[in-house]
Amino acid sequence: MPRRLILPLVALAAAMPAAAEDVVASAPSALSVTVYRAPNRDAGSIDLDDLGGFALISETRTIRVPAGVNRLRFEGVADGIDAATAILTGLPGAVIEKNRDAALLSPSALLDASLGRSVALVRTNPATGVRDSVPGTIRSDAGGGVVFETVEGVEALRCSGLSETVDFALATPGLSARPTLSVTTRSDRAVDATVTLSYLARGFDWSADYVATLGADGKTLDLGAWVTLANGNGTAFPHAQTNVVAGRLNKQSGAVEPIDIGHPILARCWPRGTTSNVSSGMLIAYRTGAPPPPPPPAPPAPMLMASQEIMVTAMKVSQEQLGDLKLYRVPEPMTVAARQSKQVRLLDQSDVPVERVYTIDIGANDTRDYQPAGVVLRTTNDAAHHLGLALPSGKVAVFERAGTRALLVGEAGIGDTTIDEEVEIALGAAPDVQVRQTIEERTVDQDEVETLALVPGVRIARSVPVSRVARIDLGNAGSSPASVEVRLALDPSQQVVRADHPVGRKNGRPLFRVTLPANGTATIRYQTQAR
Repeated sequence: MPRRLILPLVALAAAMPAAAEDVVASAPSALSVTVYRAPNRDAGSIDLDDLGGFALISETRTIRVPAGVNRLRFEGVADGIDAATAILTGLPGAVIEKNRDAALLSPSALLDASLGRSVALVRTNPATGVRDSVPGTIRSDAGGGVVFETVEGVEALRCSGLSETVDFALATPGLSARPTLSVTTRSDRAVDATVTLSYLARGFDWSADYVATLGADGKTLDLGAWVTLANGNGTAFPHAQTNVVAGRLNKQSGAVEPIDIGHPILARCWPRGTTSNVSSGMLIAYRTGAPPPPPPPAPPAPMLMASQEIMVTAMKVSQEQLGDLKLYRVPEPMTVAARQSKQVRLLDQSDVPVERVYTIDIGANDTRDYQPAGVVLRTTNDAAHHLGLALPSGKVAVFERAGTRALLVGEAGIGDTTIDEEVEIALGAAPDVQVRQTIEERTVDQDEVETLALVPGVRIARSVPVSRVARIDLGNAGSSPASVEVRLALDPSQQVVRADHPVGRKNGRPLFRVTLPANGTATIRYQTQAR
């Protein structure tokens, strides 16, 4: 070969990276777990098998990085890790590639990794009853069963009718007993590095759960709340600094490859000699000189899912601002266990003033027979009402004291509530307060029109004849006065022009407020017109 061609080849060989060496990082010395709620999850219970939230995990580890090209293995990351989001800082050299190793150490994974390799079949000799080791090679572990080749020939695993197992004498690279992230890096020198690995992982969620107990007078309540945090991963995060984030984050969804926990190992056998008269379903093998083995045992019962354990702690979280989101920080490190829900105390507030209000929504000018109004408990999220903490959305269970016991009177969901915002807890229907609406269809002369006061700020077209008057009848069968709010659903092209009660507005809709005496009634009449 001419000399002018040798030099470029030598330079090319020098530029090519050497084979990467595997280096395992230490277990995390510090952990941080920040959990984000599922963006579209409504208030309600958390199902560990269906968690739509995610978490930002940050781990501090130490690792001995040799000079050259190395594959750094971070074992024990979350099952749902999104490798594309992983950020590794503290390395002396550059990161060449990242891999999420989804194949876990399992019997089937060991077989897959050992295909074509030298292993040993350990079994009991049927003639002597002594266990011996037969060297050989695994040729296949597909759906047809495990095929093992020895000097005696090819046979199926576990078809002798006696105990058999495989001794994996050689290491099987690429397998780990835990989910692993591997990072290939190049370093010009050997160094002991303290690195920080941060990544997003699916399979987390959290919710707020409130308990409200009404006072004896029904005008105050005691409000307590828990943060319920769930980890659906098989990886635990011990002694982690834990935070949760409230608010709806714009998160692009994407599939993450599931962790491969292995496939079943099948023992499908065939008789020696001939297959011309054997049915396709026959699974019993005959070994020369040995009696037929017993029928295969019944399949094992399905594995039951581990119970969804819930842990409770009395630590209280503190609130911070995170841009337009709210960050709630658990003050002390705690363990975010695998496949577990944990509750941490959010708040405890006493004597929160509340108002009991009966509400109903009615379509303007619709005929509607008597129906019960709904009852809500209303307060304001400020210091004057003994609150003043941004309240994350969640579920509220309301109890009322009956003698020495507290009985459930309703459950409701509340949305994210900022400071100084109105808080409403809907308790359901109130049979004692009934509302109906009828339409009086007739010709109304100008004198009668004037008996209904013109709504302030409304411009009325007097040339339009008024022939419809809506009438709302309200009744209170209770022994206490009832504050009632009737909200109209009105087409934007229409407006209330006259009414015999003041017209307010709430959430852009006309509203009538009436106080019904005990065992009393009231009537509201109004007219609408095109704008």
